Amino acid sequence: MISRVESYVIMNRELSEMYSFGRKHPRNPLHGGFVKEDVATGTFSKFPDTTCVIYELKVSEREIEKMKRVLHIFIRSQKKFLYNILGVIGIALQEPVEFSNSYFCSQFVAEILQRSGIKLWDKLPALVTPDDFRKCSQLMLIYEGKLCHYEPRE
Repeated sequence: MISRVESYVIMNRELSEMYSFGRKHPRNPLHGGFVKEDVATGTFSKFPDTTCVIYELKVSEREIEKMKRVLHIFIRSQKKFLYNILGVIGIALQEPVEFSNSYFCSQFVAEILQRSGIKLWDKLPALVTPDDFRKCSQLMLIYEGKLCHYEPRE
């Protein structure tokens, strides 16, 4: 069984705005970079048994605006960005591997937060793992289970 763990910046509870660094094409795990995921037609649609954990972070309107500005930098230049596979190896070695315009999923989310003035960890974004999100006391668990069963709450 292959287990994949990915981190996303999710801008709304309906999951219609999910951004990360991952597969550009659902069936090709080797072609990666900046992606806007679509739950209905993207990578997750090809894997109906996908399980997920969704956390919520309480932020101010000002922080939301900062995150949107940072995110739009990525959106405008999305073709420039690559998946940082060496950075994933660096995590295992506890040695940050950073390249310009290259990220892995949890590094990207940590980078968006950090550039928006939100500091959740005392480490570089290139060393943040999905497990760091699980352990972060500032994040509130709002859903855990199959992604196809997720229903947004008010």
